[in-house]
Amino acid sequence: MENFSKRLDEWSIFEEGFDKEKQLISESIFSLGNAAMGQRANFEESYTGKTFRGSYIAGVYYPDRTKVGWWKNGYPEYFAKVLNAPNWIGIDIEINGENLDLNNAKEISNFSRELNMKEGFLKRSFEAELQNGSRIKVNVIRFLSMKRDELGAVRYEITPIENSAKIVFKSYVDANIKNRDSNWDEIFWEVPDSGSKDDFGFVRTRTYKTNFEVMTYMQSSIFQNGKKLNLTAEKKISEKKVSHFYTVETEAGNS
Repeated sequence: MENFSKRLDEWSIFEEGFDKEKQLISESIFSLGNAAMGQRANFEESYTGKTFRGSYIAGVYYPDRTKVGWWKNGYPEYFAKVLNAPNWIGIDIEINGENLDLNNAKEISNFSRELNMKEGFLKRSFEAELQNGSRIKVNVIRFLSMKRDELGAVRYEITPIENSAKIVFKSYVDANIKNRDSNWDEIFWEVPDSGSKDDFGFVRTRTYKTNFEVMTYMQSSIFQNGKKLNLTAEKKISEKKVSHFYTVETEAGNS
């Protein structure tokens, strides 16, 4: 790939420069996994370009009906399909009233991505100018624990470059998901329960037919210059999605 770094490392894969046309490939190459769950390298924030969100739980499957003609004698009636599980990495970002979306940004510079397979993290950084003129620097690191294999974490850091900014962090868990390769466009999950308390949120999902249950749970905290802020989240709860909104006003250079 042309936009991959020429740097060679025995443990890391690097990408330098942002290419919208290769985003789907990069999402696959920079995936994380810990043998209990896997995660495509989707952006945490909103992205309206080519993307496919993918979160996966080991052992969770669905008997998806095959779709073939009558002439395929002996073809199986079902495939055991690995399911796309609820999305837990979502953090939409609003800067001075405009959503951060690299597909619509006025300018993107210093974009880089690293998959470190020795320490087990995905790191991404870039600078962007939005359509409203806001300029920001972003550093993101994502991690799946090997010791506690049901645990994943995201640290999302934003620094205004020139002027002060009003930043809204919108963290969420979302069970409104589907498999791109579904043979009959079936919905594979039902959502018996969802809710929120304090800075915690969850959606409880169950697969149709196979009855696997998955609890997807989040906790969010906001820090400014390393100090935890005592903020109360504005909450939005629907049947399949739980969102927490945190608003921070900060000066240029603060993160």
